[in-house]
Amino acid sequence: MLTETIKEATKADHLALEKQVVKRLKAIESGKDYAELLKYFYAYFSKVEAAVAPFITSELLPDYSERRNASYIKADIEALGETLEGLPQAQAPEVSNLQQALGALYVLEGSIMGGRIIVEMLAKVGITQGVSFFSGYGPETGVKWQRFTSVLNAQAQTDQEQQQAIDSAQQTFARFGEVFQRNYEVIS
Repeated sequence: MLTETIKEATKADHLALEKQVVKRLKAIESGKDYAELLKYFYAYFSKVEAAVAPFITSELLPDYSERRNASYIKADIEALGETLEGLPQAQAPEVSNLQQALGALYVLEGSIMGGRIIVEMLAKVGITQGVSFFSGYGPETGVKWQRFTSVLNAQAQTDQEQQQAIDSAQQTFARFGEVFQRNYEVIS
């Protein structure tokens, strides 16, 4: 199954990005700090969502319009009393077909799985507002992930299609990491 192959192929990329995000999460001391971190998520997720939009339709993924997206991040930033001013630079991966779109979306949808841990980390420093994005789908999280992975597995049938999805997922992780590398001061 592609979901297992893509998970294994992106393991190092996933861990590298996770390390950067966790480092920044641990440095959060206020709602303002958290809002600044969310701007990185918003800048990147909105670019990736725009790149995949021509390929991810309601016929393909019927609940796509109900899924968590960059508008949740924007609402969280605003709930924290901040605006979208000063967004970092971000560049989406190349997406020119359905398999690449699904590979990129694998990363965005997969990010939901760790959201609960992020919400818990934020609560430990007293941040309980602006967490709708990381709260994911609540009890529906597993069901929505399974729906997405079923579509992913069904749409990438050939070795070439699977490789396109894998390459796109790897590029999606890498480009998100670049957002932090280019725009964030190194936190020791």
